Amino acid sequence: MAPVSRDAGKGDYPWWLVALAVIALALAGVIVTNDLYAQVFSVVLKGLWVTIFVTLVAFLLATMLGLGVALMALSESKVLRQVARFYTEVIRGVPILVLLFYIAFVGAPALVAVINVVISPLVAAGTMDPMQVRDLSLMWRAIIALMIGYSAFIGEVFRAGIQSVDKGQVEAAKALGLSRFQRFRLVVFPQAIRVILPPLGNDFVAMVKDSSLVSVLGVADVTQMGKVYASGSFRFFETYSIVAYVYLILTIGLSLALRALERRLRRNVAH
Repeated sequence: MAPVSRDAGKGDYPWWLVALAVIALALAGVIVTNDLYAQVFSVVLKGLWVTIFVTLVAFLLATMLGLGVALMALSESKVLRQVARFYTEVIRGVPILVLLFYIAFVGAPALVAVINVVISPLVAAGTMDPMQVRDLSLMWRAIIALMIGYSAFIGEVFRAGIQSVDKGQVEAAKALGLSRFQRFRLVVFPQAIRVILPPLGNDFVAMVKDSSLVSVLGVADVTQMGKVYASGSFRFFETYSIVAYVYLILTIGLSLALRALERRLRRNVAH
């Protein structure tokens, strides 16, 4: 077998992208000209903003929590390192769908119970009513589940990126008298972000797809709107073709944008 060159494929014209663009334009034409597809598209589109909101909020929270887990994993404290490793291994070992159900129907009632204990003096004084489980919407339960599920993976991304920075530069910054926070902000993080960004972008695209799992809780996202329409009209082919079309537009568009950003970062480093 002939050896595969490392540069193989680098100069290939992106015919796959051309093919996808042609298919996307063809489907767009069908949606415009066919009343049935136009109706399905308008129904599915109502859930788009829910999908975007859930993804953005959950990813932002997961990123902050993941950074905290990564800093714990790199801490000088053995206890913090062990806690971070325990959290990471447990969360990564549970499927997102199972975690979604667990947070929605076990974690949410437990959280409400804790909140009621905290606010019990205010409840006793009559200045506040006790919180009910139904006060925590299913959408926010889904956001919390996605945040927890992805924070373990994002934490590993941050940890690997931070560890990729040359220790000599950190020691030099320490010799200059910079505090730990200053070393992280001025020396470590600006270099680590170039390593962190590509896998972090991949996790964001993956979360866009996994956000469809919130439909099992009845959250009115793209998938749920399609499910409801298909079950009422029995137009399964048309409905799920449109649902897949919407997700492909979102994920491929994001992937191309992230690749462009990655190339720009590489050019900046080269110069």
